[in-house]
Amino acid sequence: MSEIIPAEQAHVELGRQTWKMKTLTLGALLGAVVGVVGALMLVQNAERKNAREVKISSGEAFRLAVLIFGLLRQIATLHEE
Repeated sequence: MSEIIPAEQAHVELGRQTWKMKTLTLGALLGAVVGVVGALMLVQNAERKNAREVKISSGEAFRLAVLIFGLLRQIATLHEE
């Protein structure tokens, strides 16, 4: 077996960090875009009803939270076999 020298090991570690950073950045950007689109949809709905502000009931907030946690659970299990 060949031994990994420090320079090669550093390159391997950098490669690991690069894909992690790309994944985290993409996730953050997608989350921000989805959040803005969702907020725009709420605002448009309120404007159609001539409302002065967006009101979400506690029941609606709870259902939305359950849906979001379900989505996150599905994302977390994407690579499980």
